[in-house]
Formats: sequence, C-alpha cells, structure tokens
Amino acid sequence: MALKSNDALGVVNRGNPAESGLCTLCQCDCAGKCEVWLSCMAGRELIYPRDFGRITSGAANLRDTGISYDTVRIMGTAYGAQDGPVSAVYGDALFTEVSLETTFGAKTKTKVRLPFMAGALGSTFIAAKYWDAMAAGCAICGVPIVIGENVVGVDRKSTMTGGKIEKSPEMDRRLESYLRFHDGYGAAIVQLNVEDTRNGVAEYLAKHYRDKVIIELKWGQGAKDIGGEIQVTDIEYADFLKERGYLVDPDSSRPEVREAYKSHSITGFARHSRLGYTNLESWQQVREDFLKAVSFLRDLGFERISLKTGAYGMEILALAIRLASECSLDLLTIDGAGGGTGMSPWDMMEHWGVPPILLHAKAREYGAVLAQSGQKVVDMSFAGGFAKSSTIFKGLALGAPYTKLICMGRAMMIPGFLGSNIEGVLKPANKALVNGNWDKLPKAVSDRGTTAPEIFSGYYEVQKIIGADAMKTVPFGAIAMWSMLDKLGAGLQQFMAGERKFSLASLDRDDIAAANRETAKETGLGFITDIGDEAARQILKAKF
Repeated sequence: MALKSNDALGVVNRGNPAESGLCTLCQCDCAGKCEVWLSCMAGRELIYPRDFGRITSGAANLRDTGISYDTVRIMGTAYGAQDGPVSAVYGDALFTEVSLETTFGAKTKTKVRLPFMAGALGSTFIAAKYWDAMAAGCAICGVPIVIGENVVGVDRKSTMTGGKIEKSPEMDRRLESYLRFHDGYGAAIVQLNVEDTRNGVAEYLAKHYRDKVIIELKWGQGAKDIGGEIQVTDIEYADFLKERGYLVDPDSSRPEVREAYKSHSITGFARHSRLGYTNLESWQQVREDFLKAVSFLRDLGFERISLKTGAYGMEILALAIRLASECSLDLLTIDGAGGGTGMSPWDMMEHWGVPPILLHAKAREYGAVLAQSGQKVVDMSFAGGFAKSSTIFKGLALGAPYTKLICMGRAMMIPGFLGSNIEGVLKPANKALVNGNWDKLPKAVSDRGTTAPEIFSGYYEVQKIIGADAMKTVPFGAIAMWSMLDKLGAGLQQFMAGERKFSLASLDRDDIAAANRETAKETGLGFITDIGDEAARQILKAKF
C-alpha cells in the first residue's frame, strides 16, 4: 500500500491511499493535500523534494512485494539516444527535448499533445457539476476526454419522441465545453451503452456532431461488473428514470416504497443500466453482434470509433483486442480493477476483476499474438490506478508498441474540484455556478497566494495558449488541470530522458524490469538483475 504521507514532497493523504496515491475516497470539497491535489497548483515544482538547500532526501518505496506497478522498476541507461534531437548528436540534449506528442487511430489519426486521456465521466452528478472545468482543461492541454454512458438518459431537460432522443441540453453542454477550446489536438469521445443505443444517442450525435466526436462502444469498466449506476434522492426523478426504461431500486412505483419514502425510511433510489449481451451464449455470437453495431455506426457516418472494456478475464480481453483490431477501431481502452469515478458497489469494486498490471501485461501479450498472425493491432489505452509519471511510464512501456495513451479517471477530476473551490472563494459570484465548496482558502492554498496567478503555476502558460480575453472566463479548474498535467508530462520527460528515449514511439518493454521473480513470471518482464547481465559479463571479459 502507498504511504499515507510523503515528507519529501510535503504531501499527505486525508484517507487511506490506493496504489495510485489517491485516497480511496476522494471528496470534492477536500482542503488538501495529496500529491495530485497540490500539483494542480504547484505543477512541476512538485517533482522535486521541498526545501531545497536545507534537506537531503532518500527513497522510501524500495520494499517491493507482490505484483503491481510498484513492483516494476524503470531501468535507465548512461549512453546512447533513440529518436534524439540534433543536440543529442553533440551531447547537449536536455530532458525538455523529449517529445510527448503522439497519435492514435486506424485511418484518421487523432493528435494528442500528451499521452493522457480523461476516462469516462458519465451520468454521475459529480461529473456533471465539474464537467466544464475538466473538459476545458483537457481541451487546452490537447488530450481526449470521454463523455460517459447515460448522460442523455438522465437529462431531465431532454426530449424524446418514439423512444428516440430529439434534444439533450446536457449532451450539448458537455460537448460545447470541450469544443470551445479544442484546437485540433485531443478529442471528445462519447460512450454508448445499451440504454444509449436504444435511446438513439448515436443518431442524435450523427445529426449534430458527427465529425466532431469519436463514438465509444462500452463493454465495461474496472470498477464493477454490472451496468452504470447513479443514486437520486428525489422520488419524482426516480419516476422519470423508470419511465426512461431504467431499473430503479427500490421500485418507486410500488405503494409501499412511496410510503416508506414519505416516512423517510427510504431516502434514495439507485438507477441501474441493463446488462449487455445477456441474450448471447458464445463469443462467436458476440462477434456477430459487435460487427453489426460497428456497421450501424459506420452507416451513420462515424469515421472514428473506439471500444472500452473492463477488468474481465482473458477470454473477454482477447475478444476485445481481436474485434477492435478486426473492425479497424481507433482505440481500445482496457480498464483494470478496481478504480471508479462514480457509484459502484464497494464490495464489488474491492473484489472483482483482474488487477491493472496483470490485465495490461496480458493485453500486450495477446496483441503480439495477433501481430504475429499478420493482423494490425488496435491502438490501446491502459486505465486503472494511474496518477504518477512513474506509473504512466511503466504502463506505456509495458504495452509498447500498442499502448498510445494512459487513461486516468479520478486523478483527472481532482483539478476540477480544486479549481472550482478556489474560484468560488476568489470569485464569490461564481460559487454556485462552479459548485465551489469553500468559504475561504485553506492554508495549503493561501500559503501559495491569494490570487489565481499566484496560486496556479500554469496560469500564464494557459493565458499564452488561450489569450487574455478567454482567461477572464476560463474555469479555474482548467488552469489546475494544465498545472497538474504539466507536472505529469515533465516527470514523464525526465524518465524518458533517463532511458535516452526522446519519443514515445521508442519506448519498449526493455525500459522496465520486474523487481521480484513473481512479477517477472506473471508479466513476462525480465528480472531486474538478469537484464543486461550477459552484456555486463562481456564487458568484464573484454580485452583492450
């Protein structure tokens, strides 16, 4: 388990930290100060130990046990350069010359400035509250963001005719928040689940946003093994969701439930989505159904299509890779257990599914099997507990050459929370609009300053990108997002420079090693002292 505090960086978790370093329960009103929270303001300053000139520091995380990304080490080398700039030829290369730009896609390549993406933020209310900040931040940074499932279905202002959506103000808002700052890098990705397909969301998007979005078919996520859920406290809203065809638990139409609601013995209702593919019995049938779904989207005019799969076992993983490759999809996101951005059964989140590193290692293995048979392998994005530059490097290297992006969920939401809370204090008139939770700045923030330019390390960089006029209305959460991703990007550049790799395309599995034998066995990585051992012996035996 990750340490609860890091004295070197001056950060501390309010709750118990997960492998990602985030608290297992991340609150939108948190006053600090985990590493991700603080990096939303401090940016790349937080790469280094605090109080330089007055301290020494040493690594605390060297007790590698079990199997996780923590039991993988980044190797590094002392000479050579791959895809290096001209300066590398003369021995003058700097880590800032490492390029983090990349592309993904089958026929149409989508450009991204950083190899990150924000995972699906769907119908959960916390995603809706902080969407503008997160979407604007991702667009300014040039990275994709996913509008998750059921957004249209739960939109009380949406209108439907014959069971098909005609108008969805919430979907329009979410897309426009991103597209306002989109400059050709990154993408808005919209998920479709069973209900979305039935509700005609694809047709709605084809009519209004066809060339502006990537459509994502959804098989699952790492947080749970059932459909999406939200919880509502208003019985009239529960009735609305039931009319839309969702399962509402308990059933708000039952007289005894309504009486219990009146007496306050029932205070909330869970809305559940349908389970997919329950009418199919073999992977061949799944393939046939999937091909039809992709063909339907192609006929609507969508050129870019992706697939999101969850922490299922090896058969479903292989099927996802095979079908995504066969259908020339643009991206396959593979989400390991057990993170989540919304409402998932806690016991299920804790105990179901394949942990990230094991799932990701197998994904790369299966991709290689497909490539050996002469097939082109779909570009992949790995998700599940990523929040640090080191783990991002490991994920990209583990899945190379197929992994193009690292998908983050909760880590991408924290800038929205923090920025909105700060904006609510500094701009009181905006407090309700941005869902700010604070009445005053906590000490961890005020220690940095009392104005936005003082608080956010990336303030003037964002202003340079979008201009002074746009800066007047840009959400503070977007500035926080830029500051945090700049820190992650700089850390990734440093790890890559240490490996003498100056482009993401040059990363490979030799750049990482297993820190124990069990990790080596399960991931296929070399054990840390076995890698290069033969070359080392040749050096020792060489005659000059």
